[in-house]
Amino acid sequence: MKIKKQKNLIYKCSSCGHEEPKWLGRCPECGEWNTLTETAQKKQQQTEIRSAAAAPLPLAAVDPMEGSRIGSGIGELDRVLGGGIMKRSSILVGGEPGIGKSTLLLQIAAAAMTKGRVLYVSGEESAGQLRLRADRLGLNADKNVMERIEILCTGNIDEIEAVLNNVNPVLVLIDSAQTLFSNDAGTVSGTVNQMKFCSFELISWVKEHDAALFLTAHVTKEGIISGPKTLEHMVDTVLYFEQNDKTSGLNGAVDCRFLRAAKNRFGSVDEIGIFSMGEKGLSPIEDTGKMFLVQRTDSTNGMLPPGVAIAAVLEGSRTILVEIQALTIPAKGAMSRVFSDKIDSSRVSRISAALEKHLGRQNPSGQSLRLSDQDLYVNVAGGIRITEVGVELALAFALYSARTGFSLPANLAIAGELSLTGEIRPIHRISGRVKTAANLGFNKFLGPVCDQSLPGLTSAKDIISAIKIFFSN
Repeated sequence: MKIKKQKNLIYKCSSCGHEEPKWLGRCPECGEWNTLTETAQKKQQQTEIRSAAAAPLPLAAVDPMEGSRIGSGIGELDRVLGGGIMKRSSILVGGEPGIGKSTLLLQIAAAAMTKGRVLYVSGEESAGQLRLRADRLGLNADKNVMERIEILCTGNIDEIEAVLNNVNPVLVLIDSAQTLFSNDAGTVSGTVNQMKFCSFELISWVKEHDAALFLTAHVTKEGIISGPKTLEHMVDTVLYFEQNDKTSGLNGAVDCRFLRAAKNRFGSVDEIGIFSMGEKGLSPIEDTGKMFLVQRTDSTNGMLPPGVAIAAVLEGSRTILVEIQALTIPAKGAMSRVFSDKIDSSRVSRISAALEKHLGRQNPSGQSLRLSDQDLYVNVAGGIRITEVGVELALAFALYSARTGFSLPANLAIAGELSLTGEIRPIHRISGRVKTAANLGFNKFLGPVCDQSLPGLTSAKDIISAIKIFFSN
C-alpha cells in the first residue's frame, strides 16, 4: 500500500498575515483570536530561478550608464537628491496629511525628463480626483504630458505588478505605502507586514527593470514616518516634506514647504529644497537669500530691535540669511527653562552657559550678565529649522542683546561657531557667506579669524572681543 505524502501546510493569520507551523487559538503577532487558517505552503519557484541565475560580474564589465540619473524637471528636488533621480533607486517621501505629497508626485510625473512611460498608482484618490488636480496644476495644457502619465487606482500589489509588467514604466509613483496590501500578507492594509511585503516587491521590481520608484508615507505626531522602521532601511533615499507658517518677509507672504533628506545613498543629506505652495501647485524657490528676513519700515537709525541678530547659515551648498530672535524674562519657577523648536534647545542652553561664564565679569555694560535665572525664548523668523553650527555666534549675540537691551546694526550679518571656552572657531565657506551677505546689502560681517582678507569682514578670536566690538559704545 502506497502512503500519500502529506502536503506542506502552514497556518496564516487572516488579520496580519503572520504564519505558524501549527494551529494556535490566538495569533502571537496581532493578538486576534481564531484567525489562523490552514493554507498550503507555496513553492519558492521564483526564488530558485533567481538563485540559479545569480552570478558575479567583474566591475570592469559594468556599464557606467547604469549609474546615470533622470532629471526630475524640478530643480529643488534634483538638488536634494544629489543631481536627479538615480535609476533603480527607491525614494520614500514622508509628510503630514495635506502638505502636498500627492501634488509633488504628480508634478514629478509631469516634469520628469524621460521619454519613457510613467505610472502613477493611487490607493487614496480616484482617477477623477487626480484629473481635477492635474487640471488645477495646468498639466492639461501639454497633451504629450497627459498621455504619458498613466493612472492606476488600486492598492492591490498583485494588480500593480501585473500592470507594471505590461506597461514597463521608467518611473513608478505610489501614493501611498499605507494603502498597499497583498493577500499573501493578510487581509488588512496598512499593517507592518503589509507595508514591508508590498514595498519589498515594488523595490525588487524597479531594480530588475531599470526603473525608479517614489513612495509616499504619512508621519506620526512625533514627526517620523509611520510604519516599520525597516521600510526606511529598504529604500535608498528618505525625504521629509515639512511645512512652516506663512513667511512674511521681503518677498511678501509665502506658504513655504521644505524638502529635506534624512538618508541618501547617492548624494548628500545636507541639501534642502524650498517650495512655495500656490494655486498652480508647488513652485521651487531658488533665490532664498532674503526670503526669511523680516521687512521693517520703522527701524531707528539703522538698528535692529533688541534681541534680534542676522545669521548667515549654510543649507547644503547655498547661503541663507535668517533672523534669530531671542527673548529673556525672569524665570517663573525655581529652574529656568528654554523654549526653542527651530534651534535645538540643548544648543541654546550651551550658548547661554558660555555667555554667562565668559561675560559675567567682563560685560561691556558694566553689569554682571546672568542668564541662568532667565527663561529663554528663541525663534527663527520664517519657521525654518536651523541645524548648522555657524548659527551659534549669531545666537549668542541675540541672547546678549535681549538680556542687555542693546541693539545690533541692521546691516550686520554674523556667522561662527562658539566653543565652551568662549573661542570663535572657523567655519566652512566663510568667503561665500561674506559675499552673499554683501550682495544682499549687508556690508558688515562678523566672523572668526581667517587667512583671507575679505571686504567687510570683522574678525574676532573670542566672544569677549566680539561683544566689545559692537556693544562697547
